[in-house]
Amino acid sequence: MAMRIPKSVKLVEVGPRDGLQNESASLPTAIKVEFIDRLSKTGLKVIEAGSFVSPKSVPQMADTADVLAQIQRAPGVSYPVLVPNLKGFEAARAAGAEEVAVFTAASETFVQKNIHCSIGESLERFGAITAAAQAAGIRVRGYISCVLGCPYEGAVPVERVADVAARLLQMGCYEISLGDTIGVGTPVKAQAMLSAVIARAPREKLAVHFHDTYGQALANLLAALEMGIAVADSSVAGLGGCPYAPGASGNVASEDVLYMLDGMGVETGVNLKALAEAGRFIARALMREPGSKANLALSRRVEAVD
Repeated sequence: MAMRIPKSVKLVEVGPRDGLQNESASLPTAIKVEFIDRLSKTGLKVIEAGSFVSPKSVPQMADTADVLAQIQRAPGVSYPVLVPNLKGFEAARAAGAEEVAVFTAASETFVQKNIHCSIGESLERFGAITAAAQAAGIRVRGYISCVLGCPYEGAVPVERVADVAARLLQMGCYEISLGDTIGVGTPVKAQAMLSAVIARAPREKLAVHFHDTYGQALANLLAALEMGIAVADSSVAGLGGCPYAPGASGNVASEDVLYMLDGMGVETGVNLKALAEAGRFIARALMREPGSKANLALSRRVEAVD
């Protein structure tokens, strides 16, 4: 199933949402706005700006409407937001969102703990969202969590991942992001999962979303590229985790992904220096160093030159 690695890859920056939602404290809206505005100047074409979930569940995202109102939207850049149900979709639409994302999982237990329903019930909810979104001219992306393992159920059958992906595409999602939420995957397992999904869904409609809990995220991403996957989610400064997956570390760092892709001659349109600066900005706001090895190495190089 191995293919030639794509000549270009679309990076989906999830730091402002998937990254910041896992922080213990909420950052001021002005910091989030500046963070997204800095990312908008890096060459990224997709920046996940926030979510319209219950502020009781994820208080860090309670100001998403204000964030959308204040960011400087760059031409050709999409700023999707996460929505759990039709109420969330209507709030996103009212805030001027032009793209939304829905999220389920390949694990029944994880879905129950995350959005308090079954996989089937979550898909029914999303059917209403995709119908409303199509009527409003709003694109919908689908997320599937726990594609390589669940913190509650352990191993997840690849056939279940493939089935959920196919159903999300059938209801109108333009792209499906396959998430290793707890970062337990390895390259061989990632390729086995992708083989099962590709048998049910076009590879050009698939994205991968790797967490780096066991240090496997870059290796897994390379394995996915070898399968012809050309869309990768990542989080600047390695921000993130999952509030419903205890022990899960951050997403694969955008700077590390970009350094690897640049070194492979894969086009992204993203400037590594600008991306690293955005990573250092948000790391300072969180009062810690960036969780990106490439960013730290670049920082040391800058300090040495200075």
